[in-house]
Amino acid sequence: MASRSLGGLSGSRGGGGGGGKKSLGARNAAVERRNLITVCRFSVKTLIDRSCFETIDDSSPEFNNFAAILEQILSHRLKGQVTWFGYESPRSFWDYIRVACRKVSQNCICSIENMENVHSSRAKGRAWLRVALMEKHLSEYISTALRDFKTTRRFYEDGAIVLGEEANMLAGMLLGLNAIDFSFCLKGEGLDGSFPAVIDYTPYLKFTQSSDSISSDEEELRTLGSSGSESSTPENVGPPFIMDENSWFNKCKRVKQKYQLTLEQKGYLEELLRLRENQLSESVSQNKILLQRIEDSDLSHKLEKEQLEYIIVELQDQLKSFHSLDQLSADVSLSQTSLDPSQSQEGDGKQDTLNLISEGKEDTPSLLGLCGSLTSVASYKSLTSLKSSDCLASPTTELTRPGLTPS
Repeated sequence: MASRSLGGLSGSRGGGGGGGKKSLGARNAAVERRNLITVCRFSVKTLIDRSCFETIDDSSPEFNNFAAILEQILSHRLKGQVTWFGYESPRSFWDYIRVACRKVSQNCICSIENMENVHSSRAKGRAWLRVALMEKHLSEYISTALRDFKTTRRFYEDGAIVLGEEANMLAGMLLGLNAIDFSFCLKGEGLDGSFPAVIDYTPYLKFTQSSDSISSDEEELRTLGSSGSESSTPENVGPPFIMDENSWFNKCKRVKQKYQLTLEQKGYLEELLRLRENQLSESVSQNKILLQRIEDSDLSHKLEKEQLEYIIVELQDQLKSFHSLDQLSADVSLSQTSLDPSQSQEGDGKQDTLNLISEGKEDTPSLLGLCGSLTSVASYKSLTSLKSSDCLASPTTELTRPGLTPS
């Protein structure tokens, strides 16, 4: 009984130890993922800040640290490649990128594969990182690769950053790098794939004291100095503040650089504002000129319309006079039929005269068409130049002669 109880106790302890190891492993994996994502966010911010003052290239420590961090993230829990003999050989993140980023439009995968001076898989991955940054497509590459979940699952183990919720954060924070102009040499030492990348955490572990903490430290040092010896004075505790002066000098230098940058941006914005104001004043003046032209054209159109209406009225009056002329010619023809045969020859002459008059009227263009074709006062004057005395005097005078009076 005692042995059984001891065995059961030891079994329960062993089971509890196994559960503790699993929880500890999960906790360590979560902390590792969180650390890498946090330090990647810090490195992106430092890159953006540094790009405001200088061009980012291979010699920039901020870029070298960012490249090491991203390489560690993409290599986190990456599966090895199983050989024909059953052994597992290590892989590089380039093997995953090469397969998962094929769907990116105008990708640089083939160009990286065909590079002559880059042979190892790790070196090709580092070359791809630099080319993607110069093309401003790194975020697009990562997003496309993460959307291919089947391929990602095939290359990575459970608990990898690219398989967790942190992957969406990674693609979002890399989007800010599209605003930076990078300049890299693809034949430098940074592409050497013989050694893994190492992250430098010291730029993100610096502790900056506020003004309150500095004053409190000064009071502490004064108290310690006075308690140690009565002859000691606050001037004896100078060395710790030399470092503070250096830090303040660096801060002042950074503030001065930011001030110069802000001043340049202010000058650029003022010049841009002045150009926009000049363009606005020119647009306003052109608008006034166009409005004046529109008013003048409206006035001229109104005058022309009035003139055309006057011409139409005059033409209608003339048309009425021509209708009366037709009626008069019909009456003359009826009167000629009632004349004597002795007067037939003279009547024939008068009929020829009337036929000439009617032929002249028929040869004249249609008045209705003429009314529609007249568009100016000049045409109207040319029409009115045909006086009624020239065209209508002959029938009237002939009709008033005594020889044409019916018996």
